[in-house]
Amino acid sequence: MRVFDAGAIDAALDWPAMIDALRAAFAGALFAPPRHHLDVARAGATTATQLIMPAWGAHAPGPGSYLGTKIVGVFPDNGRFGLSSIQGAYLLQSGETGQALAALDGNALTAWRTAGTSALAASYLARPDASRLLMMGAGALAPRLIAAHASVRPIGQVTIWNHRRAGAERLAARLADGPWRVSVCDDPEAAAREADVISCATLSTAPLLKGAWLRAGQHVDLVGSFNRRLREADDEAIRRARVFVDTAAALTEGGDVAQAIDAGVITAAHAQGELADLARGAHPGRRAADEITLFKSIGASIEDLAAAILVWERAGAAKATL
Repeated sequence: MRVFDAGAIDAALDWPAMIDALRAAFAGALFAPPRHHLDVARAGATTATQLIMPAWGAHAPGPGSYLGTKIVGVFPDNGRFGLSSIQGAYLLQSGETGQALAALDGNALTAWRTAGTSALAASYLARPDASRLLMMGAGALAPRLIAAHASVRPIGQVTIWNHRRAGAERLAARLADGPWRVSVCDDPEAAAREADVISCATLSTAPLLKGAWLRAGQHVDLVGSFNRRLREADDEAIRRARVFVDTAAALTEGGDVAQAIDAGVITAAHAQGELADLARGAHPGRRAADEITLFKSIGASIEDLAAAILVWERAGAAKATL
């Protein structure tokens, strides 16, 4: 069994290939049952979350097929230890024999597939001329999201807002040599009004993005609120936008849409479709330049399997082992 650390995963992947693999996965190449979602209560600390996420090929197992499982923990207090809030590992297996093929760093794999999924959605939903990105949140996902969005849209200006300015400044410094003009803001409302794409990746429990700030033609990407306790956009943002989700689970598990449904602001029918509908061509995505689109993701295990297969096959491990 091969082990792929974060560096090996980064070396094996690029955004065009990652997005193409995700497009194929959502178009029907892979299958996943509902994930197992466990709350982990801890004395004197914020409740953590443990997710168990299996997936396998959509067709009968056979030569060249795969299955795999990710075990990931979300520990909101990890910043005080200098660690990412997301910790996990992925096991990739042969879909023919069940042989364990590879163990992959779950943090890196999650970052690549999550950002790639947002970019895949943006390829259908963001305006083709979208050039100004507001990144709300400056954690481990933020630089991946910026690069991924820039791979599908002509992003030339990046503005970063974070609840602690120091974090935004550190991220801006990391991106200073990139192909974008990068700035840090203290006024999220002003930055949101100017942006073409707004991407949120936080663990906020209260809305950070207000619907009153949105203007015609924008695309909103909500990544952080993967459970019902978390919230990044308010009811008005959800109500004003044409909403798409990664999977139907986002309607009941992701705080942004689920809370708006619970409040009676929208019904489940407000969601225009899932990412699979876009990938299969069953829904055209954005229909007019002036509409507001919104993509809500909570994460799907077919994304992890697609990313793990891509790492495995690109690194030449399949030829070396099978």
